[in-house]
Amino acid sequence: MRKMIECVPNFSEGRDSGIIDAIAASIRSTSGCTLLDVDPGQTTNRTVYTFVGTPEAVVEGALNAARVARERIDMRTHTGEHPRLGALDVCPFVPVANVSMAECVAVSREFARRAAEELEVPLFLYEAASERSYRQSLPQIREGEYEGLAERLKQPAWQPDFGPARFVPEWGATVTGARNFLIAYNVNILGTPNQAHRIALNLREAGRGPTEPGRLKDVKGMGWFVDEYNLAQVTVNLTNYRETPPHVFFEAVREEAQKLQVGVAGSEIVGLLPLEAMLMAAEHYIAKEKLFIYEEDQKIRLVVDRLGLNAVATFDPAEKIIEYRVAEAPHEPLAGSSVRAFIEQIGARTSAPGGGSASAAMAAMGAALGAMVAKLTYGVRKFEAVDDAMRKIIPPLHDAMQGLIPMIDADTAAFTEYMEGVR
Repeated sequence: MRKMIECVPNFSEGRDSGIIDAIAASIRSTSGCTLLDVDPGQTTNRTVYTFVGTPEAVVEGALNAARVARERIDMRTHTGEHPRLGALDVCPFVPVANVSMAECVAVSREFARRAAEELEVPLFLYEAASERSYRQSLPQIREGEYEGLAERLKQPAWQPDFGPARFVPEWGATVTGARNFLIAYNVNILGTPNQAHRIALNLREAGRGPTEPGRLKDVKGMGWFVDEYNLAQVTVNLTNYRETPPHVFFEAVREEAQKLQVGVAGSEIVGLLPLEAMLMAAEHYIAKEKLFIYEEDQKIRLVVDRLGLNAVATFDPAEKIIEYRVAEAPHEPLAGSSVRAFIEQIGARTSAPGGGSASAAMAAMGAALGAMVAKLTYGVRKFEAVDDAMRKIIPPLHDAMQGLIPMIDADTAAFTEYMEGVR
């Protein structure tokens, strides 16, 4: 899968549909970017956009959106309930697939550099991109908000990381950086909001205060009651799902609920989540229950069942898992052709497809034959003596088969590019 970064810019405009739509259109029209969500708020007068793309594309998408905001948002007339520092208030970059945090830091710095130069506005780095502990979190940088920014910029300790160290009244300042993917997650409780909140206090990292921290790291949350569902919920933000993934939190809620003698009735994902989080949960339950599941769609079904993700709303993997939401049909003219056509193309008076593509096809078929025999053997009563061996053999053969098929076209594409370079 290609490299994928999520960008979640927050703009200080939630009431003017013309401006909101113009910013959305600028992101949507950026090549390589997919706009996933637009969430405006009247009271907060703020709109949160969520889009994904390659590292290069998300920089362009964020810049295009910032250009629209520079022309159409004026902070001198802005009011709203949400804390804010500027027209583009905060612009985090989040690793989603095949991207490191260091790469997201580099992307945020590139965005800050270009935005500062073109728009002539101050930008501050935060979270993983910041190298100064006293201005690493968003609340630290946003203290005093837009109204106190002019005086703050006069202080040596608050010179921006990029852009002019002067107050730009119509813009304010922007905070950008890199952070972990945040999963908004709710676990349903057949009890009272007080009981749900007690569970949240026991589990969230902050606990009940400095002297009584909670059990789990990178968890922020509380308990509440949702009239629409007639259920209490432990509602949390999992700010680092690799540290505390949804399945770990769900099982911890079950433990706490048992102590209070209240029931747990499934859970819900609010927004989207990475495929990795679902597969982590699948591996947990597969190991715990000693199951044998090797196909990805069955792993997803297992997690949906074990976490009760359909309890209050339908969990559609195609809509809720980021990688599935933005998946593109593979361009595989060779692998997608008939066997006859593929062989005839290899035998044609051209240098590609050639030996590499043919080798990939033959290797894929070899792995497929091994997988076929193993799958026909597994689960058959008279072959129970070799079940353990089949459980070990099937996944690598299946994965090799699936992984080799794209190589048929990849080899030809690489060779064609090489020949173009030689020319």
